[in-house]
Amino acid sequence: MMTSSTVTERPAREGFLDRMGIPSSLAIGFLAVLIFMAGNGVESNFITPHMVEVLGSPEATVAAIVSFYSLAVLVGSYLSGALSDLIGPRRVMVVGFVVWIVFEVLFLIGLSIGSVGFTAVAYALRGFGYPLFAFAFLVWVNITALPERNGSAVGWFYVAFTGGLPTLGSLFALGAIPTFGGGIQGETGAMIASIGLVVIGFLLAMFGIRAKNGSSRIAPEGESAARVLTSGLRLTFTRPRVLMGFIVRLINTAPQYGMFIILPTIISIDRGWGQVRWLLMTVFVYATNILVNALFGWLGDRIGWQRTVKWYGIVGGALGLLAWWYVPQLVPAGSEWGYWASVLAGCVFGCLLAGFVPMGAIMPALVPAHNKGAAMAMYTTAAGGAAFLGSATVAVVLALGGDGVAVTWTFVGLYALAFVFIQFLQVDQPGHDFLGKSKTRKVNA
Repeated sequence: MMTSSTVTERPAREGFLDRMGIPSSLAIGFLAVLIFMAGNGVESNFITPHMVEVLGSPEATVAAIVSFYSLAVLVGSYLSGALSDLIGPRRVMVVGFVVWIVFEVLFLIGLSIGSVGFTAVAYALRGFGYPLFAFAFLVWVNITALPERNGSAVGWFYVAFTGGLPTLGSLFALGAIPTFGGGIQGETGAMIASIGLVVIGFLLAMFGIRAKNGSSRIAPEGESAARVLTSGLRLTFTRPRVLMGFIVRLINTAPQYGMFIILPTIISIDRGWGQVRWLLMTVFVYATNILVNALFGWLGDRIGWQRTVKWYGIVGGALGLLAWWYVPQLVPAGSEWGYWASVLAGCVFGCLLAGFVPMGAIMPALVPAHNKGAAMAMYTTAAGGAAFLGSATVAVVLALGGDGVAVTWTFVGLYALAFVFIQFLQVDQPGHDFLGKSKTRKVNA
């Protein structure tokens, strides 16, 4: 929820960053999220095969471990919004950092002693860390950005978020793994080094953000803690459109996390391009996503948030996902041109995935002003829950005897469901009519 004290105020003088959609008082925070998420994402493209080899467990067991981690991400994502309402986003970011550091160290200890149970618990609990840090900052962005630039501001957040996880994280791993000796030893060294990136991101956020509105409670003072913490859930059960928006955002990046599980082995081993080429592919795919996140936020502000999500995010994303799965299967295994064709297909998916960016503006626009904080709690829950949905989908399909093809088409089916729901998410957008069409504006000569 938001009080009158959290209503966005237009700065007396707008600078270049403000006009781009980046609130200048939060500018360093975007860089902080980029570096923090890079540290979190170092392991993202090798953690499944790494745990399979180190723990000696089958891939299905490791997929289940990753699913528990993703479930913690989902819960942590909800708490990032709810706790931001209660104690302010700055304090929530501190909590997220501490959780990440403590359980990352315990996770590495669990791997070193080869304990499946210890490793699983530590890895799962670490899942609370990054959503508390990153999505609390997104709440901060939402209460600071001007309404007519909210789509652009959310787009820039995802430039930072995706720039770190997995893009910069994968690029860091690409250099760190051989530096630390390659193989399992190099991957372990890369994960230890990732702690440094997380610390840098945290310090930048704590000492670089100038905005004052993130240090105090957002919810009205009369609200009890229990009521604040459950406000998002109550909103979801009482407003069907909020539930639909939650599901659309949940589906958004689920295929991304699913591909992290099934594609490393396909690209590295089955198609013969090796781990380095797989990591390089993810850098290209999500670098493309970085380049267009802000573009699609801007596009949503211009042609309508709902229209952008429907045609670019959902329809485009489904076609891009099919291309990323099938192109590597159709080109000659191990061929140079086949690899780059596969990279290009992945980049199409990475580009169109950004079409969902305006959902960060749609969700709070679905409800009255006093419910916007609760709506953002559900948005952040869905954003984090996408990791759970992605990994759980893979785990369930594989457990039922399916393969990568079945996994891919399951995700396409989820996109079809999102296409149905998005029809009901028209909102009153600044500068547009209720259907998202741009209103005629006078232009001064």
